[in-house]
Amino acid sequence: MTDPEAFICASTVISHHVMVPEIPLYLATEITPIWQATESWLAETGTEPPFWAFAWPGSVAMARRILDDPSLVAGKRVLDFAAGCGLAAIACAKAGAALVEAAEIDPLACASIRINAALNNVDVTVLGDVVGEACRWDLILCGDVCYEAPMTAHILPWLRNLARSAEVWVADPGRAYLPREGMVAMERVVVPTTQELEDRPERVVTLWRLSP
Repeated sequence: MTDPEAFICASTVISHHVMVPEIPLYLATEITPIWQATESWLAETGTEPPFWAFAWPGSVAMARRILDDPSLVAGKRVLDFAAGCGLAAIACAKAGAALVEAAEIDPLACASIRINAALNNVDVTVLGDVVGEACRWDLILCGDVCYEAPMTAHILPWLRNLARSAEVWVADPGRAYLPREGMVAMERVVVPTTQELEDRPERVVTLWRLSP
């Protein structure tokens, strides 16, 4: 199978995270089959692991905050960076953002965002690698992005530069490489997760505002 959208539809089911029941998504229900399936795809295409197949705690927390207070994004230009399945982007579109873009470097994640946006009848423009681009957004959402040292070192200078002219939110469930300087906590929320994916049944997610 070489069609990304067909692969996703065949490997997932339409589901709802318990904290964001308003947004249906194509998600994996058991971790092992999706990882095995993606390993086969990886051998053929060089695709990344299936991070797009799960609603990660950071994106869940951001989506819930946005849906509870649409004024946070209404009329704004929003980027969902490292968007995964596109959950936060879709929440922004539903909340009335003027423009919603979602950035991913994984072609399967890009396909996942497209089909999840279509499932929710919202417009989300899917982008590739945007690191280093000039700021054209009012709000940048970063869910669960500080899980590896190289990733954090690569994106943080760019995000701090963006924070000079836009709001940058970093939703983090306690990953090891979250920077501590220039971070202002806005909210903490407990997000249920699965022990097939995490090492505990729930994560405390802190929503931070990043300073330049």
